[in-house]
Amino acid sequence: MSETKKVRLVLEDGTEFEGISFGSEQSVAGEVVFNTAMTGYPESLTDPSYAGQILVSTYPLIGNYGVPRDEKDENGLPRFFESDRIHITGLVISDYSYEYSHWNAQKSLGQWLKENNVPGICGIDTRALTKIIREKGAMLGKIVFDNDNIDFVDPNKENLVAKVSCKKREVYGNGKYKIVLVDTGAKYNILRCLLKRDTTVIRVPWDYDFTQEEYDGLMLSNGPGDPQMCGTTIANIRKAIEIGKPIFGICLGNQLLGIAAGASTYKLPYGHRAHNHPVIRVGTNNCYITSQNHGFALDTKTLPAEWEASFVNINDGTNEGIRHKTKPFFSTQFHPEASSGPTDTEKFFDEFVDNCKNFKK
Repeated sequence: MSETKKVRLVLEDGTEFEGISFGSEQSVAGEVVFNTAMTGYPESLTDPSYAGQILVSTYPLIGNYGVPRDEKDENGLPRFFESDRIHITGLVISDYSYEYSHWNAQKSLGQWLKENNVPGICGIDTRALTKIIREKGAMLGKIVFDNDNIDFVDPNKENLVAKVSCKKREVYGNGKYKIVLVDTGAKYNILRCLLKRDTTVIRVPWDYDFTQEEYDGLMLSNGPGDPQMCGTTIANIRKAIEIGKPIFGICLGNQLLGIAAGASTYKLPYGHRAHNHPVIRVGTNNCYITSQNHGFALDTKTLPAEWEASFVNINDGTNEGIRHKTKPFFSTQFHPEASSGPTDTEKFFDEFVDNCKNFKK
């Protein structure tokens, strides 16, 4: 264990927590949010949906299984991560495990954070911190070293999607069905789930006019921030709705599809970030335990008549997905590709590819 250095987490309401640094020693600011998952920090930290956020893990012991090897799969994608880098602004935990043990571990969590210039703070009472966020809502915060005097930063006022989206058109696989993946911060497991279903995936930037492509289906990915920032994407989705080919949206993709259809969105008090959110499929008794990571939600009441809610969050009644009543368009607010989290809902990729098959006939 190296020499410890004290560091502070400061919230915009004036609350301060003092802890110990185990990552990069630089002061940062962002939105403080919490995740209640027990495992999966390599996947969560590389999820582009966390861009601009200081992540609090409610599970007390973090780092005990280290960080996996950075190896590529047959498609050139990192096998154990959800993007090519860490996207969180900072990490806040209760108890950091300086020693790690796992068959696939290559380095410690602290070393990984330092390599990516991301600060980590441990020794925090994360229960008390989470109670503050639950009562007051997600708030701005900063991790401060020494006497640094940095300003609070609201990441939701930035176009975070433009920062995390791919920069050019890329093609993966050589399957029968051509899928355009609009990368608004796509997790790599969306790509993996599509590629193992006989598809060729054309991954395009958030502001790319994908309606000029020849495709069998349109995939709208997850991503960070306020969906209203993605005006260009929304305009292109409206054109895709007119074209009529199958559409499947995930997380931010659910919100963007809803806005393109004519609905509105709003910010949740503290968001949904966990592996254990129960959702029910409307019109059935089918309940799924889902992986989630989002701070905004679609207002179901604003959906046009030809659209309807397809899933509802059992905890708070918020929207978890929509579908068109007659056309092959649907979306989920939760993450059917998981990684990390339960894989109960991966079958919705099959439903999407089946829509593409049937439309192509």
